[in-house]
Amino acid sequence: MSYLAVQQPRLGNRSAAGVSLLELMVALTLGAILMAIGIPSYRYVTNSSRATTEVNALLGDMQFARAEAIKQGLPVTICPLSGSAGSYTCAANSNVWNSGWIIFTDVNQDALFTTGTDTLLRVQGAFSVASDSFTSDNSVYSVTYNREGFATGIPATTNGYITVTLHTSPVNDAWTRCLQIGTFGLVQTERAHTQGCL
Repeated sequence: MSYLAVQQPRLGNRSAAGVSLLELMVALTLGAILMAIGIPSYRYVTNSSRATTEVNALLGDMQFARAEAIKQGLPVTICPLSGSAGSYTCAANSNVWNSGWIIFTDVNQDALFTTGTDTLLRVQGAFSVASDSFTSDNSVYSVTYNREGFATGIPATTNGYITVTLHTSPVNDAWTRCLQIGTFGLVQTERAHTQGCL
């Protein structure tokens, strides 16, 4: 008498099941929600970080210019750079700083870099994002520090300082930065408020 052996299916040989349409839709929905939350936060972080870096560059150079004026006992001027390539000259009657700036000893105190007379101390190139704007108020085209470290040539204002305002593109109060320059040489930065720089 013969018996036919009946093979029992092995559990380990089952083929892997695919992903159902419902599972795929849930995963895509969760991914879309996370991206919707994450992208604006990422944009805020990158724009805010860039604005802070740009305004701190001018802050550091203002402090450097003041320190050099005191150290050398000579007037030191910082002014917006002319847009001409390879030209280290102050932009004529310009209060726009996003094209870069230069720092130089200003022997004759005319706020103009004169080759052979003045010494070029530092050059800051244009901002990497051309749409960012960096402008000073009250028609301030340059800042000169005297040997005592005071900022000269700054127009008298009710609050005692002038402001250089940095706007990113698109303009957003959360990304706007303000650099305040006082006549006594004090320089400080702050974030803009809803009513702008104070």
